[in-house]
Amino acid sequence: QYIANEANREDGCTGHFWEGRFKSQALLDEKALAAAMAYVDLNPVRAGISETPETSDFTSVKTRIKSLRKDEASAPSLFPFAGNPRNDMPDGLPFHLLDYLELVDWTGRQIRTGQCGHIESTQPPMLERLGLDTHAWLRICTKIEKGTLIGSAAAIQSVLPQLNRQRRTGLQIP
Repeated sequence: QYIANEANREDGCTGHFWEGRFKSQALLDEKALAAAMAYVDLNPVRAGISETPETSDFTSVKTRIKSLRKDEASAPSLFPFAGNPRNDMPDGLPFHLLDYLELVDWTGRQIRTGQCGHIESTQPPMLERLGLDTHAWLRICTKIEKGTLIGSAAAIQSVLPQLNRQRRTGLQIP
């Protein structure tokens, strides 16, 4: 009770502790889900604590980027991205990770009147900051059916012994 009274005194309010601090919203579709995810992932940027999403501690976007850099299929303990399925509900978030990263980057660059933080326009695009060569990425995505092994050089190298292969061939994602 002491903490609740002290918090109410600091906030200049009365009532139950946490009353009015947290709200519940219904996220009714994928667009609403993406908006809520981007909002939460950009909190440290808006607060001026971090300059970019990939440097924002304790966010899912940073965890996903760390997993992407380690060539992991999905970030541990986070729901995976499943892409855009046609008929069935996906077993994961219904959009692609790179699309989400671009969305977060674009959203974070928008100047907000009255708010202190945003991603500076002088920052390169997030995919470039992550070291993803967009031309190489497009080449991979348009020729994916021609490769038998597809992934980073490290991922391809690690699977060679399991496949009883010696040479590192395939489509390498830089």
